[in-house]
Amino acid sequence: MQLIPLQGAQIRQWLDALAALRIRVFREFPYLYDGSRDYERDYLETYAQSDDSLCVLVLDDDQVVGMSTALPLAHEDEAFKRPFVEQGIEVDSVCYFGESILLPEYRGQGLGVRFFEAREAHARTLAGVQHTAFCAVERSADHPLRPAGYQPLDNFWRKRGYTCRPELYARYEWQDIDASTPDHKTLRFWLKTLD
Repeated sequence: MQLIPLQGAQIRQWLDALAALRIRVFREFPYLYDGSRDYERDYLETYAQSDDSLCVLVLDDDQVVGMSTALPLAHEDEAFKRPFVEQGIEVDSVCYFGESILLPEYRGQGLGVRFFEAREAHARTLAGVQHTAFCAVERSADHPLRPAGYQPLDNFWRKRGYTCRPELYARYEWQDIDASTPDHKTLRFWLKTLD
């Protein structure tokens, strides 16, 4: 496997493969996202337009099997900036981690740790950045599509030095795989202050 760091416009040649990967992985619990290729291309274009973005691509031969992204929070959607503004945290001081996703057969091999290491190293190169942050969707413990034995990643994130910040949350809309219309979900932020 190869881990390939891409910045800014370098991501464009991979947009279709990354869109397909996001659609596939985010159909799983807890996101349950019924995605579309057009939406995904638009979403990923945010990273392509930012010279300060990072996408860590994981290739197995020529197949894209994982990705992890980061960019200055100032370049993100208003819905993700608003919670920080409301809590008095300077948007320019935060590097936002978009996603870390892998196909199931590639999980548990240390790639998640490498994703965090690469994104934090990138964040340290950005002027004024003091914090790294990401958010995760909240689902009820009794959600009907929650798989038996499902384990959230909270402990993994804590080991990486992240703290859940209940006061920092976004509301974001998408359509679940078992729904007929989109609705808003709550995404809770996890934050780390860089050394």
